[in-house]
Amino acid sequence: MIVNRTEVILGRIMLVAVLLLTLLPFASMLTAALQSPDRIPNGFAWPTDPHWDNFVTAFVEGNIGTLMLSSIFIVAVVVPVSILFATLAGYAMGNLRIPGGRVVLIGMVVGLTVPFEAIVIPLYYQLTGYGLINTQWAIILPLIGLYMPFSVFWMRAHFVGVPRELSEAARVDGANIWQEFRRIQLPLASPALSALAILLFLWTWNQFLLPLVMVDDPSKRTMAGALGAFQGQYIDALPLLFAASLIVMLPTVIVYVIFQRQFIKALLQGAVKG
Repeated sequence: MIVNRTEVILGRIMLVAVLLLTLLPFASMLTAALQSPDRIPNGFAWPTDPHWDNFVTAFVEGNIGTLMLSSIFIVAVVVPVSILFATLAGYAMGNLRIPGGRVVLIGMVVGLTVPFEAIVIPLYYQLTGYGLINTQWAIILPLIGLYMPFSVFWMRAHFVGVPRELSEAARVDGANIWQEFRRIQLPLASPALSALAILLFLWTWNQFLLPLVMVDDPSKRTMAGALGAFQGQYIDALPLLFAASLIVMLPTVIVYVIFQRQFIKALLQGAVKG
């Protein structure tokens, strides 16, 4: 009993230590963002006169409002489309066991190993030929393709773990493939779908390289992609840059805090199946 109590105390101490280490960068950015714009932030010193107006300045000067709408549009297209294709492909490869599914899976795994930076330049010339450069579709379409290998692999892992007896029982009751998929498989896949949606949202919202390369108009980029132009304009005003970075990070933190239970549930579900 004493050993168990000691282990619990040590575990909580470690969790608190990890939490503090996680919050340390955010605390540093906050104290830096509250400094005077003409000062260079120094350590964790809390300013005697906090400049909360730095956030307003960064929001206005960085055109954050327009960029937020652009990011929302890109996320609203990328996430649902990616989830739709990944769910259908994952179900076909994991539950139906279609011919050639293993070859497709190997192709998806190979796709996970290709660095995105290695294909940016060819992708740029290809989208130029399609006339999509400097449009939001130059961000949306590559992101959907970029996310497919992981998304399909993620959903296939879920459907493989679903007992085949459920499918056989549904077929005995007269359900066809689509009825089984809609009424049985999708409800069971809700934790995996929720976790995948969170991951895709975070990756899309924080996408930095692709908007900078594919879009010249800053108003059509994502919020994270606009930080590059903001940094070039306000390189000497580091507090404003820190304030803009915190504004960009805030939506992702809020989304994760709200949906963290679904994310953890999906991870635990995968662990139990494994």
